Amino acid sequence: MSVAAPIVPTARPEGPQAGSLSHSSRKSLAAKYRGATIEDLDLAPALSITPDSSIATALEMSYDRDYSQLTVISSRTRSLLGYLDVEKIKSMLKAGEITEASQVSQAMNRFRRKGKVYKVITPDTPLEELEEFLGEEGREFAVVTDERRRFVLGVATRDDLENFASRRPE
Repeated sequence: MSVAAPIVPTARPEGPQAGSLSHSSRKSLAAKYRGATIEDLDLAPALSITPDSSIATALEMSYDRDYSQLTVISSRTRSLLGYLDVEKIKSMLKAGEITEASQVSQAMNRFRRKGKVYKVITPDTPLEELEEFLGEEGREFAVVTDERRRFVLGVATRDDLENFASRRPE
């Protein structure tokens, strides 16, 4: 299953350092990306899985597309519940905490919805905003959605930003 999953909150909660870049830092990021947006990253469509799927299925899906994270959606409402980190799954398997027959729900990272403010990341979000978002502690990726947060469109990572910046002439 992939893309077009209606969801509730997206991305990760905003932290206390959100928006903490200085004016000069913002200017240098703007110069670095020169008006580019997430759409310019040309991200692959999101790959989603349900909590009742097996770990073996999740690993197979991630290996097929070389993804390091999979979004986890409700099988009933298709709302975004959280994500799977493939490296975490590998460590849990190695430690014997789960098996390949275990359900995704046993290894997924759940998004906390109550009392959290979520930053909406869309294809129109400027890359300097994405870099600032990913620069906050503990943020490995951003879930990209439509403006109304109904569909998971992709997942953007620091690697995506670095690859984009390296392809642009100075």
